[in-house]
Amino acid sequence: MTPDQITATNAKLRNQSPLEIIRWAIAQANGRAIVSTNFRPYEAVILHLVTQVQPDIPVLWVDHGYNRPATYRHAEQVKKMLKLNIKAYIPKMTAAHYDAAFGGMPEPTPENEAQIKAFSTAMKLEPFQRGMKELAPTVWLTALRKVQNPNRAGLDIVSEDNNFNSLKVSPLFYWSDADMEKHLADHNLPNEWDYFDPAKADEKRECGLHASWGGTAVSGGAGI
Repeated sequence: MTPDQITATNAKLRNQSPLEIIRWAIAQANGRAIVSTNFRPYEAVILHLVTQVQPDIPVLWVDHGYNRPATYRHAEQVKKMLKLNIKAYIPKMTAAHYDAAFGGMPEPTPENEAQIKAFSTAMKLEPFQRGMKELAPTVWLTALRKVQNPNRAGLDIVSEDNNFNSLKVSPLFYWSDADMEKHLADHNLPNEWDYFDPAKADEKRECGLHASWGGTAVSGGAGI
């Protein structure tokens, strides 16, 4: 899509429901739509919605090995409840190996930015890029929302993702936490609050999946 087409499409979709946006997105995909997840809080919402439209949609999950036990239990619960078609990708190095060789996740300080990016590249970006290459989606559905962090506030429902050469569609982009809570309650969906993403370190930064530096991190040698 051209930038003008994306602008027009976002204007058209702005007042449509997430389910309507998902139907539109999957119709554009020619059978090559995926949804990504990390099983963080509220992820059951996007997974519930997309599987209503395409029950067998591939669900790309990078299990970086640093999830807490509650997150793994939550992933299994949601997978069983929604009959998810999980496509799991793991890093080439185990968490135990990374911890022993490199001291684990760097502290999230400005001085450690290079080390944080290296960690993100090795443990999250590389397996994610591998998954995207193998699944080769034309449409990538995400749970991105405007309220999540400052970088995402500058995005929109539909955007061209140059990192992965796909049309990125975020049906929940304008939903608030209250909207998410209501959907969970209305459909008896579970949530998980013990989630922690070591590749992001804090909620105000990006791990690289949705930031420009992530597109060249693996090939450019930003990893270990």
